[in-house]
Amino acid sequence: MTPTTPHPSSEAVYTTQQVAERLGLSVSTVQQLVESGIIGGWKTRGGHRRIPASALEHYLSTRHTGTPPAPPLDLARPAVSSLLVLEDDLVQQTLYRGRINSWGLPLELTFCSNGYDALIEVALRQPDILLLDIMMDGIDGYEVLKALTSRPNFRLSHIAVLTNLSETDVETLGGLPAGVIYMSKPINFDELRGYLRGCCAAKTRLYAK
Repeated sequence: MTPTTPHPSSEAVYTTQQVAERLGLSVSTVQQLVESGIIGGWKTRGGHRRIPASALEHYLSTRHTGTPPAPPLDLARPAVSSLLVLEDDLVQQTLYRGRINSWGLPLELTFCSNGYDALIEVALRQPDILLLDIMMDGIDGYEVLKALTSRPNFRLSHIAVLTNLSETDVETLGGLPAGVIYMSKPINFDELRGYLRGCCAAKTRLYAK
């Protein structure tokens, strides 16, 4: 199965068709597994589901060891995930806050307006999810990303960059570290909601073990 990758240096991301072929299931079954949170994934701007390699491998490991897959994300008894958003545009912050809060996900939302504050916040709180705008004055999101991922003991589960730059432009900067997701602005909020829901489901599965 040939993976579809959102960026040459980022984690492999599969379509539901590719995952269905890998698992020997129907496409509709895979879609249901993604929607229920049993397999982590999200929807793209065009409404297509995408599944990161790590989510697929997690599902395969539970299936092969006989461990039953995790139940759908239970919003009545959630494990709360901490989300840090680095965005220097206050209007954009307001938009993110309104949309994210309206989704009812188990998230604790924090904003930083500059890279320096973001580095301090990550060091102090170790958020579960980090969303980064790349281009800004001073220490920008790309510098924050390089500083964090260069640390040998760095442990952060989910990182996505939200940027006006094209994937080609990002590649000229040096590309994205493995596992970092690229999302283009203007943000497709259905895609972002799916991504965040998958991140929350992953934490719920972790705490259910």
